[in-house]
Amino acid sequence: MIPSTLVPATELARRNPMRFPNESEAYRLARQALLAEEIELRRHIERVAEQRRALPPGGEVTGNYRFAGEQGPADFAGLFGDKQTLVVYSWMFGPQRARPCPMCTSLLSAWDGEARDMEQRIALAVVARSPIERLSAFKRERGWRQLRLYSDLDGAYSRDYFGMASDGSDGDQAGFNVFTRRGGVIRHFWSGEMGFESADPGQDPRGAPDLMPLWTVLDCTPEGRGTDWYPRLDYQEPTHATTG
Repeated sequence: MIPSTLVPATELARRNPMRFPNESEAYRLARQALLAEEIELRRHIERVAEQRRALPPGGEVTGNYRFAGEQGPADFAGLFGDKQTLVVYSWMFGPQRARPCPMCTSLLSAWDGEARDMEQRIALAVVARSPIERLSAFKRERGWRQLRLYSDLDGAYSRDYFGMASDGSDGDQAGFNVFTRRGGVIRHFWSGEMGFESADPGQDPRGAPDLMPLWTVLDCTPEGRGTDWYPRLDYQEPTHATTG
């Protein structure tokens, strides 16, 4: 919990001892002002996380959801394993797609490296509507090692928890849902609910904080995330002309 009385961010910024070779006075003044804003951002992130943790109990999960995993069939309770909290990512790789969504895949590629750490505290499952054999084949192609993949056998979970387009079509929709199991009762805890309706002008729909490490890193660069570049499944190596 954040203390009720905090040192002002501007004061904490003034305590910053870092100075870099040949920086100008103008740079340092602007950087110190930015540092104060970054401290405020950190505090706001923690306030939002605290408010999220304090949510009242969500809706009980009553659907008879059935999945095929790489180790065999599973029901929804089985996705928890021995954990009391479950994170489920809805991967946009339905049977109508020739290839999975590049944005989802970029995110999951980053998570694959963190999955063992996450699963020290929670269970993590990736659900898509393609057959498990197809999901596993792409996992091998991509070099994923740790993510647990599940096929939503009849699409019931995907329909109920916004893993499918809300217009009634067969389209996929990325989803991030958190569930709890307390006293044997499974409930929905939280979901990302920021979409097109809540997007700011000139920005792609995204949640906060952003779940993709890619964007977090690019946001720290002068190029930023841009408006016309997105991850791809593959990158063609440039060809270099030879002379002689």
